[in-house]
Amino acid sequence: MALTDAPACGYDKVNVTVVRVDVHRSSDADDNDGGWQSLVLDPPRRIDLLTLTNGVLEELGTTTLPAGTYTQLRLVLAANGATNPAANSVVLTGAGEVALQTPSGQQTGLKIPVNLTVAEGETADVVLDFDACRSVVRAGQSGRYLLKPVLRALPRIDNGGLSVEGHLAGLPSTGAAVSLQQQGEVVRATVTDAQGRFLLSPVPAGSYDLVVAADGRVTLVMTGVPVSDTGRTTINPAAAPIPLTESAMRRVSGTVGLSGSSEVPDGALVRALQTVGGRTIEWTARPADADTGMYEFSLPIAAPAHAGYSASATSYTFITDTAAAARYTVQVRAPGKVDQTVPVDLSASDQTVNFSFAP
Repeated sequence: MALTDAPACGYDKVNVTVVRVDVHRSSDADDNDGGWQSLVLDPPRRIDLLTLTNGVLEELGTTTLPAGTYTQLRLVLAANGATNPAANSVVLTGAGEVALQTPSGQQTGLKIPVNLTVAEGETADVVLDFDACRSVVRAGQSGRYLLKPVLRALPRIDNGGLSVEGHLAGLPSTGAAVSLQQQGEVVRATVTDAQGRFLLSPVPAGSYDLVVAADGRVTLVMTGVPVSDTGRTTINPAAAPIPLTESAMRRVSGTVGLSGSSEVPDGALVRALQTVGGRTIEWTARPADADTGMYEFSLPIAAPAHAGYSASATSYTFITDTAAAARYTVQVRAPGKVDQTVPVDLSASDQTVNFSFAP
């Protein structure tokens, strides 16, 4: 069992303290049911999720399980007590450390759907992908930060498969976010290292759009990137990095609320989408402020570019999609609500887009 992370937004550290991992064969099993199997961390381990990018994993350990298929997994976190620093916390960029208010899941476990088959005499290897960017919710009026975990379980193999590697040049100081997406949904994401290298691992087998999004840079999309369990997919060698070109940025901001009240829909997630070469991609996403409903994105206005993956290529020619320049769709998702989307044109100025859901 190992832990990894996707990119985070505006934080220097996101710390969680893991107590144990529980698994059960029934997806409907309650806390007090028999049949739970546990991997206990003794002592509990405080982990900065933001160190777990670009293929870096935090090994949580191993345990022996009865053979069978397990369909429920729970990650149990320590509760924040009087300790300093707190068991679960966030360090804001340019500011101090703030305790993360965690849900009741730190006692009962953060539930993750899983399909984990443990064969007799064999090892089953799984990675827990903890998306810090989407899991930390700011509550601006109170100064609180809430942990609402976005988690998924991914298989891992030891032959280098289920992974994608590549290299970029011309990066901003903050690096670039690189993701593998299907139909505009992010499946796996990471950030480049100081040399512009990225490694996405593990990734479920399939065909993906690879999206490169960076502050002050043109967005790049590569279609048809294959992922298999037989070996690593290499986009390009370190000697021939894909260069990023500069772009001016403009902002789209606004609020998300419930009509007739000052409340914010619980779990509201705001996404900035763009259509590039006929493919919808997510440029970024983050939760709306839990108190005010506010959100803000800074997005490139230069035309994005796209290319198709080639296993034999050492360099690529990207085609500019001029029709997509400065044009985005802002989408809001909230549990139990129908998604709302609004097209936005940033070619002339910053824009404000507000969303209102029925109570």
